[in-house]
Amino acid sequence: MGAVTPLDACEVVMVHPDKVALAREHSPDADQAATLAQLFKLLGDPKRTRILYALLEAGELCVCDLAAAVEATETAVSQALRLLRTAGVVDNRRAGRMVYYRLADGHVRMLLDLSREHTLHEGGR
Repeated sequence: MGAVTPLDACEVVMVHPDKVALAREHSPDADQAATLAQLFKLLGDPKRTRILYALLEAGELCVCDLAAAVEATETAVSQALRLLRTAGVVDNRRAGRMVYYRLADGHVRMLLDLSREHTLHEGGR
């Protein structure tokens, strides 16, 4: 990161103190920001993203079906699901020896839908 030039610097300490106060009041605190950053880092892996979108479309899948859907090994999918489950992004249920995975809640669905819509909006710029 380069030095601050006169064009980058403000001439006054605070131009809009009311907006600054509003931003501070409604911004996540340091712990929340760290949690959000970890979530976005988790979602930043293309393999995990494809798994999540497969679950978004199919609703619920076992590891072998997920592996086939995203063209990955079952081991890779299992490792990704472990991380996603630990983060609370996916849930699972057992049916005998089978384990089925699904998105954890509507918030995850909304995040995926909005993210996809954003990338499609005006060519993804």
